[in-house]
Amino acid sequence: MRRAREGVRVRVTGGRLGGRRLRSAPEGTRPSADRVRVALFTRLGDLDGARVLDLYAGTGTLGIEALSRGAREVVFVERAPRCVAVLRANVAALALEASARIVNDEAVRALARLGREGARFDLVLLDPPYAANEVGRALEALVAARVLAPEALVVVESGRRHPVPAVAGLAPLDERRYGDSVITQLVAARPDEPAGGAATAGEAIDVAAPGGTRSG
Repeated sequence: MRRAREGVRVRVTGGRLGGRRLRSAPEGTRPSADRVRVALFTRLGDLDGARVLDLYAGTGTLGIEALSRGAREVVFVERAPRCVAVLRANVAALALEASARIVNDEAVRALARLGREGARFDLVLLDPPYAANEVGRALEALVAARVLAPEALVVVESGRRHPVPAVAGLAPLDERRYGDSVITQLVAARPDEPAGGAATAGEAIDVAAPGGTRSG
């Protein structure tokens, strides 16, 4: 096992950069497991030309995966300077500077700024710290900032003990469990559609591995 100060290395799981290694910060980050990213992006399908927001980007694992799989551009939002330094290094190592923008700021404040700039996204990836009560706050700010394109997809990675709350303006599509991780998909709701929590999308599905059967 590598010592913590040497950092944890993860890889891009698919697309044109599949197999390339990424560097993460030495401590304090929890990059999505390879099998969770494989399952998530397999279900997302074609990202060709998509405008993507990677909120709580950490060292950029999810956003870089999206670029590898065809996204046109990704805005990475991360407030921790140490993570931002590694994120910049990852983007540079993969020559992604032309399609990546890095915003070093707190998530809610960054969303307000992006909204004022008129930014619009087709896909938003949220992977906040599991132990923090960030998900509801971030989703409300996301809707309030008006940065979602029509029928934009919002994907939240959370822990089993931190369910995704119902937020006006977002309608639940699906929820799946991968060990301790829960992936919830929501869509930007039309004005005539009520909001709902993840539970309204049906009972969560436990997935042992990508392409596997229900474990429950």
